[in-house]
Amino acid sequence: MLENHSPALPSEQLWNRSFILCLCNNLFLFIYYFAMLTVLPIYIMQDLGGTIKEAGLALTLFLVSSIAIRPFSGLIVEKLGKRTALRGAGLLFVMFAFSYLLIDSLWSLLLARFLHGFWFSILTTVNVPVVNDFIPEKRKGEGMGYFVMSTNLGVVFGPLIALTVIQFASFTALFALLSIVTCIGYIFSLSLKVQEYPQAVETDIVQKRKIGLHDIVETKVLPISLIALLVAFAYSSVTSFITAYADSQNLLSAASVFFIVFAVSMIAVRPWVGKWYDQKGPSSVIYPSFVSFAIGLVIVSLMTNQWMLWLSAVFIGMGYGSLFPCMQTMAIQSVPKQRMGHAISTFFALFDLGLAIGSVIMGLLIAYFDYSFTYLSCAVMVIVTLFIYKASAVLKKPAQTSIS
Repeated sequence: MLENHSPALPSEQLWNRSFILCLCNNLFLFIYYFAMLTVLPIYIMQDLGGTIKEAGLALTLFLVSSIAIRPFSGLIVEKLGKRTALRGAGLLFVMFAFSYLLIDSLWSLLLARFLHGFWFSILTTVNVPVVNDFIPEKRKGEGMGYFVMSTNLGVVFGPLIALTVIQFASFTALFALLSIVTCIGYIFSLSLKVQEYPQAVETDIVQKRKIGLHDIVETKVLPISLIALLVAFAYSSVTSFITAYADSQNLLSAASVFFIVFAVSMIAVRPWVGKWYDQKGPSSVIYPSFVSFAIGLVIVSLMTNQWMLWLSAVFIGMGYGSLFPCMQTMAIQSVPKQRMGHAISTFFALFDLGLAIGSVIMGLLIAYFDYSFTYLSCAVMVIVTLFIYKASAVLKKPAQTSIS
């Protein structure tokens, strides 16, 4: 039955047309996301007359709405279907991207950011089961690794585009350009032949029952999702404060290179990481990735010059850049395809929560102690998380039969 809904794919061909379209769609989405993340504080303070606290509020509201809807995203995808969820959320995301061209006050921007986060959450949830359908069974680790890499490339190209454009044009021109970027990404998604899975026949009693925990949370992915929360907690020190730390060391000009080195390091190890995962299992990748991530954070804590900053980016890129796709792949391999949306929404809900809580805690640690102590503490936490992973049931081999 399922084969009738599925485009014919060679059993071992990873770089098929649909997989490439998924990567392009995801890349353009995160180019937009990270570009906006970079310039919004500047826009708020320069054009809207806001403060740094109000700039932080604008960034936080997007994350708050994204986290709030994330537990329900899997249910939304299940009820609407992947095709409708992908195209509907994508269209609304594009529409809100254009809404920034009409903003004339801080409050209208805050409202737009809050509402925009809802569609971002649903879109990033449905993207994963969609791309998973176009990855051969024996190359899941490799394929999901490249998919996550397209996200991390947005970290490089988004800020680069944004910071370059505002040197020569207005913020309005930048928002227009970024809106076009989202349109291009949406066109890629419209070109996909999205697979739908037959739903189990429901009785009247089942149809009338109230929504329960099972409809919101996928309990099978909670162990790996909690590990992801702890990893995100430590990684928040990089996403939120690495630029400020570099600035405090008079290395602000070198900070932009950090993310480029991060991406290059991640790309360099990607071909081997995916194959190791598929051939030797997740732990063969996760153990060395934890160690590499921790080493990178230790180097950051000892940073005195730009070379140490860039060296830390190498280890963090190889470590965190390999950890995240492995954990995400473990999550989707632990459930049937019909439950994949729930698995991804549960995984990302805890991951996003780790980022949000981590950013607050890291800020307090930096305020009460210093940057060096904070990054060293994060390195210790990463090693502790490694031992938690080792002791947990996460080490059990994913049930491959459940996705076949």
